[in-house]
Amino acid sequence: MTPAQYVQDKAAASGSSFYYAFLFLPAPKRAAITAFYAFCREVDDVVDEMVDPSVAQTKLAWWQSEVAKAFAGQPSHPVMQALMPLAGNFKIEQRHLQAVIEGCQMDLTQTRYLDYPGLQRYCHLVAGIVGEVAAGIFGQTQPQTTAYAHKLGQALQMTNIIRDVGEDALRGRIYLPVNELQQFDVKAHEILKRTYSDNFTALMRFQAQRAHGLYDEALALLPAADLRAQKPGLMMASIYRALLREIEADNFQVLHQRIRLTPLRKMWLAWKVQALGRL
Repeated sequence: MTPAQYVQDKAAASGSSFYYAFLFLPAPKRAAITAFYAFCREVDDVVDEMVDPSVAQTKLAWWQSEVAKAFAGQPSHPVMQALMPLAGNFKIEQRHLQAVIEGCQMDLTQTRYLDYPGLQRYCHLVAGIVGEVAAGIFGQTQPQTTAYAHKLGQALQMTNIIRDVGEDALRGRIYLPVNELQQFDVKAHEILKRTYSDNFTALMRFQAQRAHGLYDEALALLPAADLRAQKPGLMMASIYRALLREIEADNFQVLHQRIRLTPLRKMWLAWKVQALGRL
């Protein structure tokens, strides 16, 4: 299997909504975003598949070393072998990849966030930075597009957090800020036991409003000059915001299940942005 085939299989196997946005890109950009996304999946999987935290720390430390070696001209992993020939053309820097790894390391040492600013630091590393890299690959001519991409990354991550409350609880993690649990009188043990309540629904409605605000802020920041090039990101916004509305319509029944959009609906939403320019 070639490095290009490896990253393609990694991206496709994830079943992620990102895959649908990649389909409409020209080949060089599609190759770059697929390789970068495969890297993000590799390091994220270290945490998601963790049994022993010390083993996961060792694996992430290996990835830190691998990234440094790759940027020194010696990539050994197929993901880095696929990514490095494209990194220069799309201004993907070592600091971007190391930031994503740092965010994954936070998952090994931190299962609670005291407040939203603390959560924002995590979202910055695992999603904001990813958004910035993606925007550069898609095609960016305006400096303000970086702010748009970073904010959109945070919006997508907040949607993930809302969708995955139940799954994260099974791993002992709660990404909802502690002071907001207290504000809505929701106990951590209720979430860990995946117990619904009116207070939980109110808390989740508050989180959804925050996510919608982030989408609105992101879209307001996107310069018109980069609108066409950034269509893949707008496809993601359309798909994830539709997912958020689906969760809202289901009254935040996220503790016992993972609410999803069908592949056909994701494809339709992506095509609508590509062909009609509509979210």
